[in-house]
Amino acid sequence: MNLVRSAMTVGGMTMISRVLGFIRDIFIAGVLGTGPIADAFFVAFKFPNLFRRLFAEGAFNSAFVPLFAKRLEGEGEASAKRFAEEALSVLLTTLILLTLAAQLAMPWLMYVIAPGFADTPDKFEMGILFTRVAFPYLMFMSLVALLSAVLNSVGRFTAAAAAPILLNIVLIAAIWFAAPHFENPGLVLSWGVAIAGAAQFTLMMIAVKRAGFSIRLRWPRMTPGVKRLITLGIPGVIAGGITQINLLIGSIIASLQDGAVSLLYYADRIYQLPLGVVGIAIGIVLLPDLSRRLRADDTSGANNAQNRAFEFAMLLTVPASIALAVIPAPIIQVLFERGAFTAEDTAGTALALAAFAIGLPAFVLTKVFSPGFFAREDTVTPMRYAAIGIAVNITGSLILFYWIGYVGIALATSAAAWVNAALLGGRLMREGHYEMDARLKSRLPRLLASAAAMGVGLWYGAAMAAPYLAASFWEGIIALGVLIAGGGLLLSLAVIATGTAHLGELKAMFRRG
Repeated sequence: MNLVRSAMTVGGMTMISRVLGFIRDIFIAGVLGTGPIADAFFVAFKFPNLFRRLFAEGAFNSAFVPLFAKRLEGEGEASAKRFAEEALSVLLTTLILLTLAAQLAMPWLMYVIAPGFADTPDKFEMGILFTRVAFPYLMFMSLVALLSAVLNSVGRFTAAAAAPILLNIVLIAAIWFAAPHFENPGLVLSWGVAIAGAAQFTLMMIAVKRAGFSIRLRWPRMTPGVKRLITLGIPGVIAGGITQINLLIGSIIASLQDGAVSLLYYADRIYQLPLGVVGIAIGIVLLPDLSRRLRADDTSGANNAQNRAFEFAMLLTVPASIALAVIPAPIIQVLFERGAFTAEDTAGTALALAAFAIGLPAFVLTKVFSPGFFAREDTVTPMRYAAIGIAVNITGSLILFYWIGYVGIALATSAAAWVNAALLGGRLMREGHYEMDARLKSRLPRLLASAAAMGVGLWYGAAMAAPYLAASFWEGIIALGVLIAGGGLLLSLAVIATGTAHLGELKAMFRRG
């Protein structure tokens, strides 16, 4: 398997999903703005969407892929298929019970996920209603994650990576065609979330069948394989989903400030683009590659794979981080500032985006380092480090929130990401499971210098383009596109001039497995 090419396949589908997501959020911003309906919907969406990101974006893979791959290569396709069916049956039963319990307990659950809403009865009631309607999405996404893990284990990444596109298509259709005919657009969007979950599950069932794995339901039983999956899965989900857990914690604290949930949501949507295209794609593809290499005792190949993943991820992520920190306001202004989304909302969201951008490389590095543990069936160590990161996030968020408001939550989330990445990388090195090679050590400083040069160019370019960015929507889009293209050109020239990367090597990465 070609690591970079597979990552680009996943990243390409994620890019399409994120672009559609931007279009979706542009419509949502115009319809909902940052008012009480927006806050209620984003809380309702964030809770099941948290589980989508926890499961579908790699955390479930951390436990399932090594076990499924071991069955597939060691005992054959029939044994692997039986393991998948056993896991599906137990997971589905658990999710049905969880969904029923959550529906009944939603008023009390709302005090946990959005305690600040209690001071505004109408928003509190809307939050309960919207979350109840959207909650089945959690069940569908967890099932989609299992089916995606089956496909990822056999080297088929396209269908699983494309599934989130359906969510954005359904929500865009809901805003465009249904919302104008209903009094509360937030309720329409909540129903759209639930419907999108069912559509994604249907797509994955078709994809798995076409891959030759016609998975059927069995009577749920706690077999040894399922017990092992649970043992690895619980800490794996916590470890793999630390970014999303920290964002949920931030949302809970942000509910104490009017409009803060929405401001953080819009900022999150922007920086999730590079995180999804690069970090999540690397994590999903790297795990099965490392698992195969380690089972073949190819430790040098495993180390090289992680180094190249590190290099590839930073080549795309560090410039993105600097760009988001340098020109957050023009990005938010062009994408969202219209209708109910005001210039004041742009300024507030831009501050949060800049704070999130500081931690972007660390968010991606956790996706590079975590598979080094998961491929060795060690999910406990990453879970422990995730717990430390969560503690840093909670402490930092509480302290900074009362000092600088919601921006402090974003800063604390970034700080937690750096702590987690440092702990993961440091442990791999101490255990002898990872060593930075000479090529990576040489090129990282050059990359930082190249990205800094791009940042300076973007700063001056944004000042020059300000009148066009503030003009009509299409003029703003064109101006922002030219600004980003100019930054990309400047980065490319700097990368080539400093020897950070060479065209021949990049072409070779796409040609060879």
